[in-house]
Amino acid sequence: MPIMERLSKSMQERMLNWPCNEYQDTPWTPMTKPLSQSKVALVSTAGFHVREDRPFVGGDTSYRIIPRTTNPANIIQSHTSIGFDRTETFRDINITYPVNRLEELVVRGEIGSLSDDYYSFMGALSDVSQLVEHFGPQLAKDLKNKSVDVVLLVPT
Repeated sequence: MPIMERLSKSMQERMLNWPCNEYQDTPWTPMTKPLSQSKVALVSTAGFHVREDRPFVGGDTSYRIIPRTTNPANIIQSHTSIGFDRTETFRDINITYPVNRLEELVVRGEIGSLSDDYYSFMGALSDVSQLVEHFGPQLAKDLKNKSVDVVLLVPT
């Protein structure tokens, strides 16, 4: 049975009519140097934050800054979607937030360096206007100011 047919009629209708932004151009920037010489940052949509930070709440389009050196035991996930199982993330944060894998890539020389900070948004947003108009451009400017060359986008 196809996936859509497994959903209720109302959910099928919702998915088929979900608003999707369309753009005339893509904000793509070609690589100007090898990955082995690039600074990489991590951006997640899993609603992660440092234990002491304020948690994400429904519809929150802001982001949280997570210092790269934060112990994974001090990173909390407050994403409110019931659309995914977080069990594996509780067992190994690298499933949705590959901090240790990135460090290994630096040690192997496959990545030049890592940003001092990583970032997390909350996914499963029904209204992304503030993310598109405010928080996304704000983060992009911050990443550029920190000389980040590559962003690894990790979905929920």
